[in-house]
Amino acid sequence: MSFFEQLQKETATERESLYRVPQIIDGMRGAISCETYIAYLGQAYHHVKHTLPLLMAAGSRISPEKEWLRRVFAEYIGEETGHEEWILNDIRLAGGDADAVRMAVPSLPVELMISYAWDLVLRRNPVGFFGMVFVLEGTSTALATHAAEAIQKSLNLKKDCFSYLLSHGSLDIGHMQFFEKNINRITDPQDQRDIIHTAQVIYHLFAEMFRSIPHERKEAA
Repeated sequence: MSFFEQLQKETATERESLYRVPQIIDGMRGAISCETYIAYLGQAYHHVKHTLPLLMAAGSRISPEKEWLRRVFAEYIGEETGHEEWILNDIRLAGGDADAVRMAVPSLPVELMISYAWDLVLRRNPVGFFGMVFVLEGTSTALATHAAEAIQKSLNLKKDCFSYLLSHGSLDIGHMQFFEKNINRITDPQDQRDIIHTAQVIYHLFAEMFRSIPHERKEAA
């Protein structure tokens, strides 16, 4: 069994729990309001804006004997730059107040997710950050395009309102292939344990982020 397969297996329970969150189920059906979609984008903004600084910090803390991993982080840095601004633009186009989102305090699950990631990178093991990458990239690839298309149809919003989701959906499958190839090169047992544990924690906090988003179930269009 490859490490990628082990990572999938040992996080299956947490992943299934995330996929059972009502806000995600209804989002995949297009059965959410515009307010719920904008609220989701607002929370996404607050964790996505930390992605680039976290990647830079993690890359700077890689030990010399794992130099190849620094180049992997550099690849992600190039890919992730500016995504938080895409989110703010989607909010504006969907009728939300992007400036208010920029200045807002995120929900507690997002605060905890950010704090956990920074503690991991700065105090414990920067390689463990690949656990968070696994959750966010994998969830986006699995769900984002389908959800964007369903919500767009239901709410009759322009495609321009979904640049963030569409950029992280099925068209982004190459990111997961890149991740799988490189994660399988990680053989240090402690690094592997830290990646698995981080993924389990982030799946839990990501699910709580979605649960915290105000939402009343409605019929899909």
